Amino acid sequence: MATAAPEATEVVEEEPKKKKPIVLIIGGVVGLIVLIVGIVMGTLFFTGYFNPKPVVDPELAEADAHGGKKVDTKPGKKTKDSPELTRFEYSYLQIEREFLVNVSGSKKVMSVQIAVMTHYDDRVFENVKKHDFAIRSAVMDVMRLTTDADLVKPEFRKEMAVKIRDSINTLLEKYEDFGGIEDIHFTSFIVQ
Repeated sequence: MATAAPEATEVVEEEPKKKKPIVLIIGGVVGLIVLIVGIVMGTLFFTGYFNPKPVVDPELAEADAHGGKKVDTKPGKKTKDSPELTRFEYSYLQIEREFLVNVSGSKKVMSVQIAVMTHYDDRVFENVKKHDFAIRSAVMDVMRLTTDADLVKPEFRKEMAVKIRDSINTLLEKYEDFGGIEDIHFTSFIVQ
């Protein structure tokens, strides 16, 4: 008996598929980005960044800053009793001494007296009196810029009143953190 020889089976080894290196790099970069974003978001979450912010009342915050005592820095408005609506009471303060300056580029002299008007309380007038010298200097600086051509303009006095008001308010805001002057009125206006 003859035995049959085993058939030779050919074993073919297949090579494992190699992953392309570009896919590995992209996967690593995406994984790194996800990790970094996760760390940042987790840190923000645990530090309370996403929690709603508490509403802070400015008056209470100011009171806390001054040891629990409420400090009123701005003057309150004076009101008039009126049946229909709330109206504010206007107060006036005459600046005692006149302002005397030379008209720019001319031999003329300008002399004015002014009154300031506000609807805030008397603290505005106290501030005006307190800073009298600085206010006089600022008003005279505005007046010194006047030329002969300016004097003949129809709206000259109104424009000068606005400039004087703005310069006084700027000065008071610098020194007292609040201006409060609403309008300037000339009680005397002489150009010679």
